[in-house]
Amino acid sequence: MAFLKRPRVVLGLLAVALLAAAAGYAEVAAEYDVKAAFLYNFTKFVEWPSAALTDDRGALRLCVLGEDPFGRSLQEVASEEIAARKLTLLRAARLNDPAACQVLFISRTERRRLPALLAAVRDEPVLTVADTEGFLEQGGIINFVLDGSRVRFEINQEAAQRAGLKISSKLMRLASRVIPGPDD
Repeated sequence: MAFLKRPRVVLGLLAVALLAAAAGYAEVAAEYDVKAAFLYNFTKFVEWPSAALTDDRGALRLCVLGEDPFGRSLQEVASEEIAARKLTLLRAARLNDPAACQVLFISRTERRRLPALLAAVRDEPVLTVADTEGFLEQGGIINFVLDGSRVRFEINQEAAQRAGLKISSKLMRLASRVIPGPDD
């Protein structure tokens, strides 16, 4: 441990450690920048029943439930409009009425509550999205997956149909995996 007595060596090791941590943070940040762009674009390729969009201001509500991994990425797209509807963003640790959201991103921190959350919106016109292993099998609609360093997504068409949502065939073709619905 004699090398720790040399200030240059200690500073060099500290710099290497900080650079490695920063590179890891940048990789995670870039991953969630891509996921935020996907969330925004999903809204362009999903059709909600007219009764689901009764907000007086015509807003399309995107909710992030649990710890928000997106940082500012979602805020940048939140001011955009989709089919003449403004996209509004709600971040919450808990939601009293998750069905009030048209898009519900469920953070990994909510893994334990996932069955109850999905049950609460099971037959509601809510596009549920996560990046949690087994999400589709539990009834979620879209799940992000990593293919190497690429962000991909998979779709549960059965869950989408049950929720009354119509997912564009263009979006379905881009999915890395699709669980077909009864109407397929």
